[in-house]
Amino acid sequence: MSRLEGKIALVTGASRGIGAAIARRLAEEGADVAVNYSGSEQAAREVVSFVEGAGGRAVALQADVADSAACQALVDTCIERLGGLDILVNNAGITRDNLLVRMSDEEWNAVIATNLGGVFAVTRAAGKHMMKHRAGAIVNVSSVVALVGNRGQCNYAAAKAGVIALTKSVAKELAPRGVRANAVAPGFIETDMTGDLPDAVREAAREQIALKSFGAPEDVAAAVAFLVSDDAQYITGQVIAVDGGMTFV
Repeated sequence: MSRLEGKIALVTGASRGIGAAIARRLAEEGADVAVNYSGSEQAAREVVSFVEGAGGRAVALQADVADSAACQALVDTCIERLGGLDILVNNAGITRDNLLVRMSDEEWNAVIATNLGGVFAVTRAAGKHMMKHRAGAIVNVSSVVALVGNRGQCNYAAAKAGVIALTKSVAKELAPRGVRANAVAPGFIETDMTGDLPDAVREAAREQIALKSFGAPEDVAAAVAFLVSDDAQYITGQVIAVDGGMTFV
């Protein structure tokens, strides 16, 4: 039996990149999946088709996680359409990179609202359901920049560091109700975003990685699948860096 058989998962930002890989992996492990997207309905429907091809049920649900009311509606619709919610993966995120002295209020606020506020709002909505049923697993996608910072990403690093603190607080609050919360911190993962970086930047990043190679979205998805499964039933409040040894000391 697949280790997530009978489970219902909601993955935010699941139409592409790491989010899509997570949705696909959870489906391969037996879960039904609600595929959240913000703008690309076609891409989300392709992920839905994959889930259905793997034998699971799936729905594509549009919502901007920066809107707290939309987050509540997203969780409510997932529960209504799929019949429950056992797993939440908060992956949705944006970047608005700029140097500190050039960063606008809009660039700061947009990233904080989506990357941190969205995690809070979706977790708050899902947490109520999970607490009532005294079971659930939450995984939040942070980043290694939360651990070490990054030039030109004050907003992104601050938001992702907030995600780690939020994760640990949620883990403490919800543990008595049987709900676990953990985070993954991806390093340099090959996605559309990183693929556009200049070769010099990519090579400089590679030199900072112990394994001297970049990761794939599937590497992050594997860690998430473990954390939401019963194999990790005694793990909560933890952060797993999926970074090829980029940040260990």
